[in-house]
This record gives sequence, C-alpha cells and structure tokens, in this order.
Amino acid sequence: MSAPGRLCLFGEHQDYLGLPVVPMAISLRVAIEGTRRTDRIVRVDLPDVSSFLEFSLDGPLRYEGTADYLRGAVNVLRREGYTFSTGFDCSVRGGIPIRAGTSSSSAMVVAWVFFLARMSEEARALPPAEAARLAHAAEVVEFGGAGGLMDQCAAAYGGAAAVSFHPALSVEQLDAPAGAFVLGDSREPKDTQAVLSRVRSRVLDVARRLAERHPGFSLREAPFEDHGRYAAELARGELDLLGATLMNRDITRVAIDRFRAGRLDDRTLGAMLDEQQILLREVLAISTPKIDRLLDSALRAGALGGKINGSGGGGCMFAYAPGSAPAVAEAIERAGGTAHVVRAGEGVRIEAACG
Repeated sequence: MSAPGRLCLFGEHQDYLGLPVVPMAISLRVAIEGTRRTDRIVRVDLPDVSSFLEFSLDGPLRYEGTADYLRGAVNVLRREGYTFSTGFDCSVRGGIPIRAGTSSSSAMVVAWVFFLARMSEEARALPPAEAARLAHAAEVVEFGGAGGLMDQCAAAYGGAAAVSFHPALSVEQLDAPAGAFVLGDSREPKDTQAVLSRVRSRVLDVARRLAERHPGFSLREAPFEDHGRYAAELARGELDLLGATLMNRDITRVAIDRFRAGRLDDRTLGAMLDEQQILLREVLAISTPKIDRLLDSALRAGALGGKINGSGGGGCMFAYAPGSAPAVAEAIERAGGTAHVVRAGEGVRIEAACG
C-alpha cells in the first residue's frame, strides 16, 4: 500500500474551522509492505525514523505517547467491527519530508488503515471517504489532536480537490495544475499540534465571543467587508486575525470557482499563492525568516508564486514553477533548503498484492 503527501494550495488553517480547503496530493509517498504471521504479533519496521514497533493483538492496545497512530488505527478499526486473526511483519518507508508540514504522518496512517482493512478477516477494500474517515479517527480524534480532515482526504482521494465540511463533508475532485511545484524543506523543526492549537484557539475564541453578542454570526457567512464593524469589541490583533481568516476563506472560494470554470491559469495561481502567504506571514505569524528566504529565492529564480505549507512554524514551503522547476530547486538549495520537484499524485493505492 502507498499513500501520498500533500500541498495545501488554498485554505491553510481553515479545515478545523469548518471552512473549505484545496489540498493537492503529491508524487512523494509513504509505502507499507507486510506479510502475515502465524501468531498474533505485529512488528513494524520504521527505518526512516530509526524506529521499530512491536505489539500483540491479544487484549486492548495501550498507547505509548500521544502520537501512537499505528496502535490507534488498530483500536479504531476493531471498534468499527474489523477482526484480526493473525499479526503481520511490516515495513514503512517513504520519500515525504518528516515533521515538515507535508502530511507524512497522515499519508502513513491512511496507508496503514487501508492495509489493515485488507489484511483483516473482513478483507475490505476501503473507498477513499472511508479511508479518510478512519485515518482521521486514528490520528486526530483518538489522541485529542487539533487537526481537521484535509490531510487524510488528500492522501485518500489524490489529485487536487475542493474539500468542504458544511453541511456535511464533501470532496470534489478538481483538475490539478499541470505544471511542476518545488517543495522546499527548511529543515527547521516544527511542533504541528502546538501551532494548530495556538491558531485554532485564538480564532475559535474570537468567533465564539462574536456569536454570543451577534446571533447568527459565523465564520462561514460573515462578509470580509464587514469585519471592521467589530473593532470596538476586539483587540487589534484579534480583529486582524478575524480579517485574515475571512480573506483566506474568500481566496479559497474564488480559487475553487476558478478551478471549476477552468480559469485558474498559471500566473493567477501564482499570484493567489503569494496573496495567501502574506496573510500567513503577517497575521497568523506561522512563517519563519528561513521560509521567507526560501520563497524569495524561488521567486527570483522564476517561480510564479508560493507559500508556506502545512501548519507552519518551520517545515516546508512550496513554489509553483512551471517551466522553471530545476532553476527554482537549485535556488532553494543554495538558500539552505532541501528541494523536491513534485507534481500531482494519486491517492492511496495497492502497490502489490497483500498476503
């Protein structure tokens, strides 16, 4: 089994607010290989992080930390009615930058739940919606995480998609941009859950207070043009945060409409990525000086636009570079990053027959 990492083209820090996002799966993947055992032991080799995991399927699985996603997925699937008569010997390998904002963990968990469902006594092939739901339950809900469903949907469905959450989850496949992107890993460590929690708590606190004072207020419906009316009720930083959230929402909605109409040309896409980056850097404060330097270098080398990727606070940026990807990759490397030229990728898939 394998599943892709992702770029967030539009809507960073929006999915956990119930606002639309546009992720794009990329050509870097995590792969899981496994064979059945004759006992009920599960052994997982994780050479990319120099780790090894072993546990028994007898009895309940107890977690070792707040990111024990592989055991978490087993517990989630068991509660959903999946049964396992034997254990497995597995290996997990990937080419996605780790802990860098490109959803390496979500790709792993989506591939893992897909693998587990196939290896269970029920031997089910999960449709993308079910793979995304189970992976989100195992990675986020099970451990009280702060993330939304964007990452799991990207890894499960593949390509580019408009993911909406109201009134219910819907995933609309879009035509992915044809040109190459260059992913730049800053190699700066990041704490995804800490950044997500900080931004999420601030936005939700503002939205809650406004809804209490103004019945009917919602982040989905409030016009950006009207956010200034709350200036007397919010501190300046809170007002700016509200405005950035609503503008980010509107940029994402415009992008989705242009995708649907076939009117998101390369230069428009680049300009809209740059517009988002201003919000993420200046208001949400999730960019870093090194990320900014990598982006500036990419633009000078011919990229049409770019932004930080993922929750921020380090990790990766990406630049859209149709026709100039090699030069942009070289510029990012010279500026101190690790560059990967990527294109749109497929969703979770079977790479070889499972045991």
